[in-house]
Amino acid sequence: QVQLVESGGGLVQAGGSLRLSCAASGRTFSTYAMGWFRQAPGKEREFVAGISWSRGTTNYADSVKGRFTISRDNAKNTVYLQMNSLKPEDTAVYYCAARPIGLVATYSAGYPHWGQGTQVTVSS
Repeated sequence: QVQLVESGGGLVQAGGSLRLSCAASGRTFSTYAMGWFRQAPGKEREFVAGISWSRGTTNYADSVKGRFTISRDNAKNTVYLQMNSLKPEDTAVYYCAARPIGLVATYSAGYPHWGQGTQVTVSS
């Protein structure tokens, strides 16, 4: 079983940066693919970024490519999402997710484990 706890959300002005962290419990964290999703009010949850367990292969939604970077530290059981050049449309609750398969999935149903979410608000 994997438990996930996100942190690092907050209020930031457009153009600013935030770094989200997701701390995972469980001894097999290093074999899980990890993903970040977000959900804005009235919208469906959408894929933001993912990282595989072995080679650290990354995937990004087109809307965040070049601005967001996902990384992981298996020794610390933590995955990060560095968000730069933030825009008001990035405002959402951000969720960390884990799947016991090494490859990233870009759909939420592919992840059985979820954190509670952290709010990111970008003001214009």
